[in-house]
Amino acid sequence: MIKHLLSAADLDVATATEIHDTAVEMATVSGREVKKLPTLRGRTVVNLFYEDSTRTRTSFEVAAKRLSADVINFSAKGSSVEKGESLKDTAWTLQAMGADAVVIRHPASGAPHRLTGWVDGSVLNAGDGTHEHPTQALLDTFTMRQRLGRIAGLNVAIVGDVLHSRVARSNTLLLHTLGAKVTLVGPPTLVPGNFGALTPDVAISYDLDAVLPDADVVMMLRVQQERMGAAFFPSAREYSRRYGLDAARMRRMADHAIVMHPGPMNRGVEITSEAADSPRSTIVEQVTNGVSVRMACLYLMLGGRA
Repeated sequence: MIKHLLSAADLDVATATEIHDTAVEMATVSGREVKKLPTLRGRTVVNLFYEDSTRTRTSFEVAAKRLSADVINFSAKGSSVEKGESLKDTAWTLQAMGADAVVIRHPASGAPHRLTGWVDGSVLNAGDGTHEHPTQALLDTFTMRQRLGRIAGLNVAIVGDVLHSRVARSNTLLLHTLGAKVTLVGPPTLVPGNFGALTPDVAISYDLDAVLPDADVVMMLRVQQERMGAAFFPSAREYSRRYGLDAARMRRMADHAIVMHPGPMNRGVEITSEAADSPRSTIVEQVTNGVSVRMACLYLMLGGRA
């Protein structure tokens, strides 16, 4: 098993499949009266978050606690970081505390990679800038396998703000490794042509309606206004008209096709409530599966024993 999880590119088919298979076993824990395993008792997991996050930080915290690890939540707000402490000094503090794993979210792409040089424990990338979010890709592919029974051979449309999306990058890399075909869809300002270099066979389209009939999975992305320093489309109404998923567009999809979204959603912009809350939607399942997949990652990377 790999020591660090920094990029979806770190995962080959065997490793990703091992994580998925282990997550199936971990999912059974949530159905028990006592939702805990003793696997990581005595181990320390630090959640080091330099950006606000509810979904991902909580998911990692629940995952570590269900494995009986000691969990330390470190937020940049109200910490020594606001007094000017560097990432390197923070890392040395965590090292001195004996952290066995550090889960890091950071606004700078590459920060998790730098951290691996300063701590002895495992480093898990929980999102770095616009670069990657590998555990999100693992939980998304796990959800596809759960709903559709396979990943190889699927046609996956990733739709929206690809330019600013670490989820899109990680999913594109992992889906290629696992044998799925990816089409990136959105306005040219948010899906630049150079994204075709991400993997050998990724396709790019600027016409959502043309892509929908052949898609097995439609993954909608949040429009990240906070990362936009300029106008990337005329208006939210225009964006929604051309790239938003609504009930009318869902009728163009195959009967078996599913709708995904990593959250949080901008309802009424990239997705309507009809689409988000429909039986085709896996959005709630993705949150549930996130805990199981992160339990599997921590269990395998820290060498736990059942």
